[in-house]
Amino acid sequence: MARDYYEVLGVQRTASKDDIKKAFRQLARQLHPDVNKAPDAEARFKEANEAYEVLSDDEKRARYDRFGAAGVNGPTGFPGAGGAAGFGGFEEIFEEFFNSFGGSRSNASRRRGPRPGADRRVDVTVTFEESIFGVDREVEFERLQACETCGGSGAAAGTQPVRCQQCNGSGEVRQVQQTFLGPMVQVGTCPRCNGRGETIATPCNTCRGAGRMRVKAELEVQIPPGVREGLQIQLRGQGDAGETGAPAGNLFVVVHVEEHEYFKRHDNDIILDININVAQAALGDKIVVPTVDGDVELIVPPGTQNGKSFRLRGKGVPRLRTDGSNSGRGDQLVNIAVEIPNKLSEEQRELFEKLAETMGGAVTPQKGNKGLFDKVVDFFSGDQG
Repeated sequence: MARDYYEVLGVQRTASKDDIKKAFRQLARQLHPDVNKAPDAEARFKEANEAYEVLSDDEKRARYDRFGAAGVNGPTGFPGAGGAAGFGGFEEIFEEFFNSFGGSRSNASRRRGPRPGADRRVDVTVTFEESIFGVDREVEFERLQACETCGGSGAAAGTQPVRCQQCNGSGEVRQVQQTFLGPMVQVGTCPRCNGRGETIATPCNTCRGAGRMRVKAELEVQIPPGVREGLQIQLRGQGDAGETGAPAGNLFVVVHVEEHEYFKRHDNDIILDININVAQAALGDKIVVPTVDGDVELIVPPGTQNGKSFRLRGKGVPRLRTDGSNSGRGDQLVNIAVEIPNKLSEEQRELFEKLAETMGGAVTPQKGNKGLFDKVVDFFSGDQG
């Protein structure tokens, strides 16, 4: 009996189409037969594909949610009904035949000729300030580069690779198998030249015929202003060198941002929480507030309440476009917390007692006034009325 399609993709039954698509893409990358060589990878890949075909279609998903597999499967128990689908469809039969011959359909579409270089990844950590203003950072990583001795050919000096005799330079071998449907041709990568179409009679002594060597590389990377945690910067052609005649892979620089002692980031705004005393809140004051650009003065008006927020225009994070450029900056939000002293000197106690006498002790319930949480929500939404 087939597994539950939601379980196959690892999503909840309430998952959105975007969640289902994201889950399938992740599974497809992990299980594709060209990447995953585990014995059950291909079967799991087909199972995930089958689950996605049903759950990504609103009508099929509705039938599946109501009737289960019977709502989307044909009478023979394979997805789809009618025509050749009684056996799971001709494409599925074709797949099964290739599997029985020890291969897969992916072998038939395997790349011929020299292979491109693989991608590489390096992680870089920057400070909070560097993420705001950008920084040039030198990174070190390992990659495969063309052998300097043979120029990437893999052949010893004075010799050249020769055309593979087994595949005649095509990089593929074909085998005809007789089936009840008639002759079927299996296409696979040539085992002698490994798909290159050439063999090396006298290998290079430096790279032993590989044509590439693992080396330590150093590059200066420009971290643009406004980067956030997890941003990937792609440097084309800076990954592993490809085989002769094939392009190099790319380098992906993943940026990590250190937490700041005071500042926090919210989208393109910077958040700062500061404490003031009750006298400053009641009487008002001119205070000095730190920003990433340096200290600035902020006027706290008399009667400032706990939770009040002030906006410093243009003191936030640069707005980073997809092309790496910037379009202005966000703001800095200064959130006020009125600090109530838990210890008073004798003089302070006398002053507060006199103040209390003048203000009275009656408690008045609030009538529909917005609380602190509502005020913060309104501030971020722009409604400060």
